[in-house]
Amino acid sequence: MTSLNSKLLFGSTLLLALAGAAWAQAKPAVLVPAQSDVSFTSKQMGVPVDGKFKRFDAQIAFDPKKPETGKVAFTIDIASATLGAPEFDAELAKAAWFDAKKIPQASFQSSAIKASGPGKFDVTGKLSIKGQTRDITVPVTIAQAGAVSTATGAFAIKRLEFKIGEGEWSDTSMVANDVQVKFKLTLNGLAPL
Repeated sequence: MTSLNSKLLFGSTLLLALAGAAWAQAKPAVLVPAQSDVSFTSKQMGVPVDGKFKRFDAQIAFDPKKPETGKVAFTIDIASATLGAPEFDAELAKAAWFDAKKIPQASFQSSAIKASGPGKFDVTGKLSIKGQTRDITVPVTIAQAGAVSTATGAFAIKRLEFKIGEGEWSDTSMVANDVQVKFKLTLNGLAPL
């Protein structure tokens, strides 16, 4: 084989390898919203109050065998928050709570992902709600059945750090500062564990 042919063969092989790597990274998992859920629980005068978000989206490029190369971006339509009653939902959208007209989305953007056990991962990143951003680490468990993956997890936030419930609602004896957030995300196309 001549030197020119070997260089062309090497160059072609390298281009194919790079194209294959780019294609593998460009094939993200797809969220199935109808089978997914994002909910929250707070306490009002000591009584648990459950709510959920009806509209959200996720962009997930993640290989469980190489978690450190993964990326997760998650957005929530704040106006979709519901406590199950129209009058409470209207209150949540107001400026003192989520200020849905001024800041319509909350978001999470990962900065690091690491394995913490079989099917378990710690996803670190920035959570932004109502113009306030905080670093958090979210523990995530992934279960797979065929081509369908389910990512579940829970984490706590302090609502006042995000200016949720301002003014008269900042009294934590009325509405507790701690809010538990839970999620179940059904995904198609995630690489095998």
